[in-house]
Amino acid sequence: MAIYGIINSIKGIINAINGILNVIDGIINAIEGIANSINGIINAIKGIINAINGIINAINGIFNATNGIFNATNGAFNALNGTSNSINDIVKAIHAIFEAIYGTVNVICGLNIFSKNT
Repeated sequence: MAIYGIINSIKGIINAINGILNVIDGIINAIEGIANSINGIINAIKGIINAINGIINAINGIFNATNGIFNATNGAFNALNGTSNSINDIVKAIHAIFEAIYGTVNVICGLNIFSKNT
């Protein structure tokens, strides 16, 4: 009978050790779960940062497009200014032609007057 008691005691010790191992395994599983949760949080933060970066890139693209529009508008105004300057030069040239004609007419009239006086 004492042998049965010893065997049962040994079985109890083995069961206790098995229970302790199960507790340790549970603690390891809990630590793995916490690590997985932390990794998930880190991935979520990375996703948020990537989304914010995408928004910033989109805003930057809008600013670049707006800058391009301003540059195109400035180019159009420069072209208009160049056209205006060309028209102004043409008007000056026409004015010079009329002044030359006026001067020629004055010379001819002056010659006629001079020839009448002689």
